[in-house]
Amino acid sequence: MFIRNSGNSSSLNELVLFAFDDVSLPWRHGLRLQLSSFRGSVDGPSNVVIGLGGPGMPDNRVVTYFGTVRRVHDELWMWYVGAGDKDDQWQQRVCLATSQDGRTWARPNLGLVEYNGATDNNLVDLVGGHGHVTMCLVFHEPDDPNPERQFKMMYHDRIHHPSKMAVAFSPDGLRWNAWPGNPVGPFLEPIGGTKMNGAYLVNGQGGTHWSPSGHGRRLVTRTSYDFETWTEATSLGLRRDPLPPRPSVYGPHEGPQVHLGASLWNRGNILVGFYGMWNGHPSNDRRLVWMNIGLVVSTDGLHFREPIPDFPIIEAMEVDWQHKPHGSASTHFPALMQGQGFENIGDETLSWYAPWPEDDSDGIRVASWPRDRLGWLEPFLTADEGPHVITAVIDPENHALNLSLNVDGISAHSHLKVSVLDEQFQTISGYGPDDLDGPILSGLNHDVRWNAHDTITPMEPFRLRFDFGGVRPEDVRLYAAYLHNSS
Repeated sequence: MFIRNSGNSSSLNELVLFAFDDVSLPWRHGLRLQLSSFRGSVDGPSNVVIGLGGPGMPDNRVVTYFGTVRRVHDELWMWYVGAGDKDDQWQQRVCLATSQDGRTWARPNLGLVEYNGATDNNLVDLVGGHGHVTMCLVFHEPDDPNPERQFKMMYHDRIHHPSKMAVAFSPDGLRWNAWPGNPVGPFLEPIGGTKMNGAYLVNGQGGTHWSPSGHGRRLVTRTSYDFETWTEATSLGLRRDPLPPRPSVYGPHEGPQVHLGASLWNRGNILVGFYGMWNGHPSNDRRLVWMNIGLVVSTDGLHFREPIPDFPIIEAMEVDWQHKPHGSASTHFPALMQGQGFENIGDETLSWYAPWPEDDSDGIRVASWPRDRLGWLEPFLTADEGPHVITAVIDPENHALNLSLNVDGISAHSHLKVSVLDEQFQTISGYGPDDLDGPILSGLNHDVRWNAHDTITPMEPFRLRFDFGGVRPEDVRLYAAYLHNSS
């Protein structure tokens, strides 16, 4: 199946219709979109999941997350960047950690790269540990016919390829072979990537797009079909810097910007992205930058939009701060950096981040939400005024489909009803709101059925309509709808 939203043209086994996706859910009446921020606090429990390494280890001075989390076999692997105190100069290397639940991480003893006179560490073998790697974006493709390329990496190495893009390949994610054709492109600091319609899409900070000051950080994307040859031109996906006739800023670090592009969560029909909300001080001094993490979405991987402009999905307040005697409040302004990694584990959605600037980062944090509950639709009209939302056209491609909902706030005084409409917005017989097989209940994944139908069986394209009702319809929160092929 697929949804007509000008996005992924491949046939999908699942569609995820998030409340904040106004392309897949374009027709709205009397509904307000709300988003849910994750907020850490010095007064709450620590959410640091990978702290500084032990004495003499390659990550005992800096642990930062310009890296990637991927599921490999039955566990999560995190490639992150660390720096130790045994180097004569600032040098960062790629480290590996593993986890079952995304919260408890172990540093495996890989025995691959010597540091401080020993190989008992978790360094992966990328250029023998001799580079200064500031970020790494990893793809895992176990179905690649070339076993030597089941893992792919784009990275930024300030020693071997300063201000250039470089790539490497690996059979196991541990031993990496830098491609002899490096560098593969001009400046790009890559932070997020995915594969869509047969092409690799990597976004970050770079490109050559006009601005009044000639500077500014923006989300741009480069693409490749073989991971070796990349476009020199970039697609401008998101910018925050003011353009005339709004007042312009003239310093490279001043004003609102997009820091390092967006990490991407590919849900098939929609890409969910977390980006750095750079807010520069008028003095143009980077020490005074403050930076939350914002939410963007895209259907094509090139053009991004904020469901609610300037909304912080992860707040930077009180990050990298401890109460005395262990810490001090006299630190730089609160700022965060994102990395490539999202995961649904059990009833939770997890993502990882770290303090910025990276050379001050003391560990990687985890942000969490109830599963897929990053945002929701709720009515602001009364039930008599009929608050509802209708999807874009869904083509089942001759498959019967199962529908389930991520919804909350259902009670004796509030309800949600679902109808199946044809392409012309007419209710299909047997799939009306009064044909439902019992009430829809609150839950992360509540199955929806109609009296005569366990599945949605029209073979023609259709739409879904969600009606909010009851004495208190404003209590209902619709987070997401899921469609699955039934066989």
